[in-house]
Amino acid sequence: MSCELRAKDRTGIINPIFTCQPCGAQYVSIGIKDCIAIVHGGQGCVMFVRMLFAQHFKDNFDIASSSLHEDSAVFGATGRVETAVDVLLMRYPDIKVIPIITTCSTEIIGDDIEGVITKLNNGLLKDKYEGREVHLVPVHTPSFKGSMVSGYDVAVESMLKAFAQKSGTPNGKINLITGWVNPGDVTALKHLLKMMEIDATVLFEIESFDSPLMPSGQCEVSHGDTTVEDMISTGDAIGTIALNRYEGGKAAKYLEKNFQVPSIIGPTPIGIRNTDTFLQHLKEMTGKPIPAALVKERGIALDAITDLAHMFLADKRVAIYGNADLVIGLAEFCIDMEMKPVLLLLGDDNSGYKKDARIKNLQSKVDFDMEIITNADLWELEDRIKNKGLKLDLIMGHSKGRFTAIDNNIPMVRVGFPTFDRAGLYRHPVVGYAGAIWLAEEIANTLFRDMEYKRNKEWLLNVW
Repeated sequence: MSCELRAKDRTGIINPIFTCQPCGAQYVSIGIKDCIAIVHGGQGCVMFVRMLFAQHFKDNFDIASSSLHEDSAVFGATGRVETAVDVLLMRYPDIKVIPIITTCSTEIIGDDIEGVITKLNNGLLKDKYEGREVHLVPVHTPSFKGSMVSGYDVAVESMLKAFAQKSGTPNGKINLITGWVNPGDVTALKHLLKMMEIDATVLFEIESFDSPLMPSGQCEVSHGDTTVEDMISTGDAIGTIALNRYEGGKAAKYLEKNFQVPSIIGPTPIGIRNTDTFLQHLKEMTGKPIPAALVKERGIALDAITDLAHMFLADKRVAIYGNADLVIGLAEFCIDMEMKPVLLLLGDDNSGYKKDARIKNLQSKVDFDMEIITNADLWELEDRIKNKGLKLDLIMGHSKGRFTAIDNNIPMVRVGFPTFDRAGLYRHPVVGYAGAIWLAEEIANTLFRDMEYKRNKEWLLNVW
């Protein structure tokens, strides 16, 4: 039995798992209060990403574009940034933070983003907006390398580099960098913190992104709740926990190196085992005990899984694709539920995967054949099913893989970003004990439906 880690052996991409770096940076920006990012590139660099967010959340939000055209590629486009900043500040009097997110086109032509920010700070902001709090933050995310995952990581680090300060007086809080999660995940994480009576700065969080429709009929614009003050205070925290290694790990290391804020990176708290580890990390960092109420929640989650695992989930073969931290966390949880994640598809070529302790642990301990493919696309999944005889009981991943599941008549659990062909999934957590229950029951119910449609031992559900 083996667990092989390797890059896909084809050049080119067929049906990508990820989109590009600026998408990840934009996801960070929507988690900041009083913030509208300017994506410095062609209009499509905003339009298509904004469509993904709108499909996923079914909600409205603001992101701006410098809207480059052919002349900008020849003569430079920093003037478009100056115009965009001026227009944003005129139209939105409450805006405080404007990340300037680069794209492939503006990185290739070599636009000096730091230079134009200096020019704006010494010119426009002093002359026209004197006395107004405005922070312009450069975020370099060329689309010709990395992915939306690395773009998220870069943007989190860029924001904390711009804002983090150390006053000399610890604030008694921890920094919690959530990574690329949903509003339901943030709610679940805040619940765990509240139960342990821990005061935390939850960074780039989007719990309030599920905006209400009020009796007035007004549809609110969605925005995150991380404030400028929150970001400034990160340098005074007693510690930082980044839940995801590849989605916030750089920022945690930056705070540790430059502000002596101790950091713990991962594991992503998916499943019982990893949630236990997360709570132990909170206990170690703050000295706060794990309360009996959380032990009871853990027991409820264990009972829910016990009802399902051996009878229905054991030995089920599953393929998982998406963001690396999510995929690895889901794989670990599936193994704990006696399932066999035989194929993991990671959609970029991060060199850190070879050194990832979680992947090394899988390689040393799995007792079945597993493939972990980096720089993967969804053709890797399609090809193995259609042409290489891969037998699967379940597929787990975002909605972009739905046609592979449909065409091959394999049940699928939607998880990750984007999920647009099922209602309200962003409200359900996959982290914490609540997430463990939801995942286990969603997997089981998906398999139950498949049993019924295929008349495959569906009588078991009568005697369960």
